[in-house]
Amino acid sequence: MKSSKERCAWASSDPMLGAYHDEEWGVPEHDSRALWEKLMLDGFQAGLSWTIILRKRDAFRKAFRGFDPVKVSKLGEADVTRMLADPGIVRSRAKIEATIGNARAYLAMKAAGEDFATFVWTMAGGAPIQTVGPRPTKSALSEEMSKALKKRGFKFVGPTTAYALMQATGMVDDHLAGCFVPPITP
Repeated sequence: MKSSKERCAWASSDPMLGAYHDEEWGVPEHDSRALWEKLMLDGFQAGLSWTIILRKRDAFRKAFRGFDPVKVSKLGEADVTRMLADPGIVRSRAKIEATIGNARAYLAMKAAGEDFATFVWTMAGGAPIQTVGPRPTKSALSEEMSKALKKRGFKFVGPTTAYALMQATGMVDDHLAGCFVPPITP
């Protein structure tokens, strides 16, 4: 059954994508832990579809201890081995180990007095950026954000992943013209 709402075309092929689009995607997020979780999930998405990640999101949350950076930073080889056997998540050693290392990078930022939410939102200018025209997969800003995250020790945070974070968390408003979701206002 087709929805009576007109939404961005990418979200019309699957009810789960539609719900994600309608309720989460593009909604400004300012909680540091929630932003970090979304960045980690976007890193797992690299080379895959977002639908796969959405379907596995609850299993990811369970495997990564609710994406609590303190708990994730303490995971070791036995935990990596356990996750590699978990069909509920994407079983990539590199991505699992990067998530554990990224928890440590997140905590190092915090220990240095650098709030993750303030960091990413300041890079984006502090307010949602309205886009016009074709929607890119990366931008000059996402390239800058990627470099800044890598400088702080993050992995699997390339420009496309950084742009996906910016879209998902409302830093960039990429809803297409005609989408029922109103433009995000600062």
